[in-house]
Amino acid sequence: MTFTPLRAAAAIVAGSAMLVSMAACGTSDSSSSSSAGSSSTTQGFDTSSVKKDASIAALLPSSVTKDGTLTVGTDTSYAPAEFLADDGKTPVGYDVDLTKALAAVFGLKAKTVSSTFDSILPSVGSKYDIGISSFTVTKDRMEAVDFVTYFKAGSTFVVKKGNPKKVDTSDLCGVTVAVQTGTTQEEEVNADTKACKKAGKSAITIQSYKMQTDVTTAVATGKAAVFYADSPVAGYAIKQTGDELEALGDETGVAPEAVAIKKGDSATAKAVQKALQKLIDDGTYKKILDTWGVSSGAIDTAEINPSVDD
Repeated sequence: MTFTPLRAAAAIVAGSAMLVSMAACGTSDSSSSSSAGSSSTTQGFDTSSVKKDASIAALLPSSVTKDGTLTVGTDTSYAPAEFLADDGKTPVGYDVDLTKALAAVFGLKAKTVSSTFDSILPSVGSKYDIGISSFTVTKDRMEAVDFVTYFKAGSTFVVKKGNPKKVDTSDLCGVTVAVQTGTTQEEEVNADTKACKKAGKSAITIQSYKMQTDVTTAVATGKAAVFYADSPVAGYAIKQTGDELEALGDETGVAPEAVAIKKGDSATAKAVQKALQKLIDDGTYKKILDTWGVSSGAIDTAEINPSVDD
């Protein structure tokens, strides 16, 4: 989601169209190496100093290590967590940097595969070794995969500057809301529209998009009145559109985000947990988050399948 600063409504439309074309590879399921030699002009954290920990690497099953690569499914339309650099093909973001760091601890090469968000979890353990794509931990998702926590984030509503459509987040009945397909935000808005109907009010018009870039574009161009997304993503979108957008209301529902692992693969889960904790303890994790300006989401302890309210 590499936005160009926009200063007028016409510029928003033009810029948004460019953004969609730049991020189009996010739906192609094409793969890119996430090695340090990227041609991207977007600079992340240099993970070249992260060394292999043999004792942690030994925990991984051969199903992960046999090809020498840690293959990670990621929706690269979710800046600043995971998105495509200015070349339109190189994955960057704090999740991508964490992928590189994890792979280094395991002594593996990191490969980030650009995928649509809702296609990742069903493919973890087959197409991908793990999934790292800002997955909020929920009970429903834990029925499908195992999780290892690495971040925490809430959700934020975003509107055009000045809230021209007078959106009231306490009553979204009759409002057009943009969300990304398969996210917890989509689930929440779907629940809200059912409540609207039950109360005899107009339903919410929900615009669900495969890519977050399209979600942001919908509000920037006036197609939707408001979008709802993870707070770091919302904040990044606001900054990169030259403050033509703004947050509406306070952050809500802070919850853990986690690495997705094949259900029942306790060996990989333990290895990922140990590797993440090592990165947290030695300061590498914090440096990565600081690089992307998201250290407010830092956690102290990586947990396997934490208890959550749902």
